[in-house]
Amino acid sequence: MVTIPMPKIIDVGFNPVFREVNASRVRYRVLKGGAGSGKSFNLAQDYILKLGDPRYKGANLLVLRKVDDSNKYSTYSELCGAVQRIYGAHWEKYWRIGSSPMMLRSLITGNEIVFRGMADIRQRERVKSISFASGKLCWIWCEEATEFEQEDVEILDDRLRGVLPNENLYYQITLSFNPVSSAHWIKRRFFDAPSDNTILCHSTYRDNRFCDAAYARRMEDRKLHDPEGYRIYGEGDWGETGGLILTRFVIEDFPAGRECFEDMAIGQDFGYNHANAVLLLGYRDGELYVCAEIYVFEKDTDEIVRMARERGLPDDIRMWCDSAEPDRIKSWRMAGYRRARGVEKEKNSVAAQIDWLKRRKIHIHPSCTNTIKEIQQWKWDKNKRTGEFEDTPVMANDDAMAALRYGVERWRKSSTFSRKEWGI
Repeated sequence: MVTIPMPKIIDVGFNPVFREVNASRVRYRVLKGGAGSGKSFNLAQDYILKLGDPRYKGANLLVLRKVDDSNKYSTYSELCGAVQRIYGAHWEKYWRIGSSPMMLRSLITGNEIVFRGMADIRQRERVKSISFASGKLCWIWCEEATEFEQEDVEILDDRLRGVLPNENLYYQITLSFNPVSSAHWIKRRFFDAPSDNTILCHSTYRDNRFCDAAYARRMEDRKLHDPEGYRIYGEGDWGETGGLILTRFVIEDFPAGRECFEDMAIGQDFGYNHANAVLLLGYRDGELYVCAEIYVFEKDTDEIVRMARERGLPDDIRMWCDSAEPDRIKSWRMAGYRRARGVEKEKNSVAAQIDWLKRRKIHIHPSCTNTIKEIQQWKWDKNKRTGEFEDTPVMANDDAMAALRYGVERWRKSSTFSRKEWGI
């Protein structure tokens, strides 16, 4: 490698709350916190500084989200931004950034950053076979770590072994996340039984000196209208498990071809500022399967239809949608999804949908990360005076749950409608 003069590093600044965790060389760094606390921003800068430092020559970084594509607009963007902030206008002299596939390489040290997912068996096998042109895999960053199963992290942990080529190097896995459920395996593994090989870090938006005032006000407002959401995303505390609406669900890999099910359907909850959620559902032996999801913000119907086509969402099965948006249903029908229709919102329909779902086991594919997040925190509302749970769900962060409720319309009412009515 051609010797490159060391650059003048720009002092980009760090939040003091991360000082200790950034310096730590223990096996596991676990960063739990609220939204806007700067966890990911901090880690990106920490890694870029270390990977470009000759003292750490021979270290390589693997960055993961549960779904590989999610890296593009999160971890990859954060790391690219950190390169440009730290190295300034002439960053291209010191780093190579590739987009297809996504990767970063320090031209000073040769250290590399690669990106992967672990949503299925095939992706897990790819992780096991990762190799680098020089050096070893030393560091692993799992962003949105609550999306991962414990088995995923154990597979990753097994990859960090062997003699290191540089006495300054060390093996380390970093988990960063907003806590969801206090029943999550990460809490049991790292928080309930802490060990000397683990460092824990808790942060909120109040610890982030770069957080703008408008965002801080928005978080404070959330305390009033969504206290449970504020508990997780504002204070960065574990969500309570009491009052969960759906508890009979499992997160597992399963074959999702049409031949695997008695029937399939699509559920869609329309959104723009809040999420537009589209779920592909399968039904077999009285059990429900969430096979795939589209979960996007600020996209118009044409853009979402295009995504559905790209992801192979079938257009010849029923699509059950929020009936409050007839124009958008019409747009889907005109785009080729001719079996799109609105659900009939009869009296107590939400309660009936929930009752039907509660009586069935729900299998969720690991790639459906937003469905997993929502189902783990979808709760009954609490009476503010008595503290008792009521029979109405909290209407916040429930877009995938609405799509799930809509999508089972046919199966829930199968004894009510004739086969001709259903188009079969």
